[in-house]
Amino acid sequence: MSGIEDPSDDLSVTPPKQWATGLPAVTHALEYSLEQTSVRRTALTLLNINQVKGFDCPGCAWPEPAPGKRHRNEYCENGAKHINDEATSRRVTADFFRQYSIDELDTKSDYWLNQQGRLTEPMVKRPGAHCYEPIGWDEALDLLAGELRRLDSPDEALFYTSGRLNNEAAFLLQLFARAYGTNNLPDCSNLCHESSGCALNETLGIGKGSVSLDDIHHSDLIFVVGQNPGTNHPRMLSALEETKRNGGRVVAVNPLPEAGLMRFKHPQRARGVIGRGTQIADEFLQIRPGGDLALFQALNRLLLEAEDDAPGSVLDHDFIDASTTGFTEFAEHARKASWDDALEATGLTREEIERVHAMVLESKSVIVCWAMGLTQHKHGVPTIREVVNFLLLRGNIGRPGAGVCPVRGHSNVQGDRTMGVWERMPQAFLDALGGEFGFTPPTRHGLDSVNGIRAMRDGDAKVFVGVAGNFVRATPDSRVTEEAMRRCRLTAHISTKLNRSHTVCGDTALILPTLGRSDRDVQAAGEQFITVEDSMSEVHASRGRLAPASPHLLSEVAIISRLARRTLGAAPSVPWEDFESDYDTIRDRIARVVPGFEDFNARVAEPGGFKLPNPVNTGVFPTPSGKAVFTCNDFTMPHVPEGHLLLQTLRSHDQWNTVPYAMNDRYRGIHNARRVVLVHPSDLDALGLADRDMVDLVSTWHDGVVRRAEDFRVVAYPTTPGSAASYYPETNVLVPLDSVADISNTPTSKSVLVRLERTGSAD
Repeated sequence: MSGIEDPSDDLSVTPPKQWATGLPAVTHALEYSLEQTSVRRTALTLLNINQVKGFDCPGCAWPEPAPGKRHRNEYCENGAKHINDEATSRRVTADFFRQYSIDELDTKSDYWLNQQGRLTEPMVKRPGAHCYEPIGWDEALDLLAGELRRLDSPDEALFYTSGRLNNEAAFLLQLFARAYGTNNLPDCSNLCHESSGCALNETLGIGKGSVSLDDIHHSDLIFVVGQNPGTNHPRMLSALEETKRNGGRVVAVNPLPEAGLMRFKHPQRARGVIGRGTQIADEFLQIRPGGDLALFQALNRLLLEAEDDAPGSVLDHDFIDASTTGFTEFAEHARKASWDDALEATGLTREEIERVHAMVLESKSVIVCWAMGLTQHKHGVPTIREVVNFLLLRGNIGRPGAGVCPVRGHSNVQGDRTMGVWERMPQAFLDALGGEFGFTPPTRHGLDSVNGIRAMRDGDAKVFVGVAGNFVRATPDSRVTEEAMRRCRLTAHISTKLNRSHTVCGDTALILPTLGRSDRDVQAAGEQFITVEDSMSEVHASRGRLAPASPHLLSEVAIISRLARRTLGAAPSVPWEDFESDYDTIRDRIARVVPGFEDFNARVAEPGGFKLPNPVNTGVFPTPSGKAVFTCNDFTMPHVPEGHLLLQTLRSHDQWNTVPYAMNDRYRGIHNARRVVLVHPSDLDALGLADRDMVDLVSTWHDGVVRRAEDFRVVAYPTTPGSAASYYPETNVLVPLDSVADISNTPTSKSVLVRLERTGSAD
């Protein structure tokens, strides 16, 4: 039996931290790493992570400095934890699955499942069985291919991936799906940054950020909106420290005070160890959830009024006239923005907003960075469009130190999209793909993640193939998602470690174990490397250095290639065996299909790789008009009925995506518990609750379904009044499947209406 205990909540609370990182981060990273594996393997991972000849950290998509400027320890606390969580010496074998039925595993926590270690051989759950049993690779892939061939339509299959996948495997996955006959390629971006892509494609013509790391370092003013770098991408704090050292300033906009945005103690520099560190945020706007649209509308109105007072000195009319369209309509609309609306929606004072406006006027270059605090609201797309308006007014697009910066949370989520993992790829990509491989890809748009759940729920999708990720726990409306997955005829997950998606499975289920990012990948042509694209469009190589966790593991490239051969046969003519043998052959084909990847193999062999071209930075906007687009966005804000709070789901510091590494969130002062809800003291008084009361969280949605997350402990916390915060995936059950952002269909996980029902008293 496993020696890992499934922890129960035993809450203790300390004051929230006023700074992030420093020596405690080093200590915690090493403690966790050495719990997972040996000193030698820990040293191998930490000396190779994010190095030119090493492997890319799977923990986030924040870019590395250029070769020659990287620290020997170019990683953060969470990156060190994540890579050694993958490099763990613990193993999940066939004996483990004989000891635990699927029903037993389903009662275990996400923490417990992850702590069992690396998967080591393919496993199958047969129809009617209660346990997984071993299965050979050939039989497993024949079983999956046979089920795919038996479907009445290719559109009855879903091919999901997370951003852990590499470029080569992502390209093969979308090629296989489209050669099979479907565009059903949901991905994790559907759940997080889809609103960014929709807004940026409409306004700038490209769904990516426009800035580089050098732009961050030399910007006059950076807005960090709706994100928590200290936990989700800590290496961003090093970049912001460089901004501050170069004279730039930072505005933090967030409902919660986040330690990393207050003060950063760089653990690799003396002042971060023995000194006070660096103050990051010059201004902290503690905004109400969902108030960001109103904030940028207020700033835009102030900029227009400042131009009225001093014509020709505020707005960049040369840029506006030459490179944008829609300004006149936008300006007329923006001048109608109401201060009453802005103050109600944001919870800020006019003085706070005007103080930030003054900082904007003093700055020649401005960057706006954001994450899910903007994207996961019903009005996420209009909010990001308004951010673009804000930057366009003063020409802060396409020049040094300025631009848009959506910060991705997965290491290659942007690369997967570039490689074609999207249910709505443009026709030009499909034509190039079909021309290269001699077939006609389907043109009908496929299903995204939310619509994929609906299709499984309704019996319209019968086979689910998940390549990396933990779909069941990453998605909204947990009970609906679980019921939908269990309706499938077959579910298959290509994974490195055990997770909840393996316990919530179809009539037949496969676990197909794969290599990790840190594992050596040796194929018939020799040792291989893979590539990734970071948040700033830098593409570089990644080479695993550790012996694989088991001799029975296959790479994702090998699994997809072998499955494609069995499913498709010889039509179309795709050299799947060559692709599996030598990844250079995949990159040669990518170079002929994907713009910007010309001469891929030669360019990625250069130290640090290469940067993909961004037309925006050359003054070219691939919109229908050929110009950047000002938009008119109607004011809206979440409305919270009396007796309710607006809940945002978030992750703890000791967590990577859906997987907690510990029961702590030490920057927020939460220890030994995850079933907690952070509420402002004034709201506790108004609701008749006391600190540490036990409550159920009940979400309110117009479909009349009661969604309940049980047995949470209330913690008085300095969040924005009227709001609350709690950890996912435990609270994903509260997010209705149909509560999605307009246009992008992203779940509204940052604006869930809840009421708190007392179930017990404080201890």
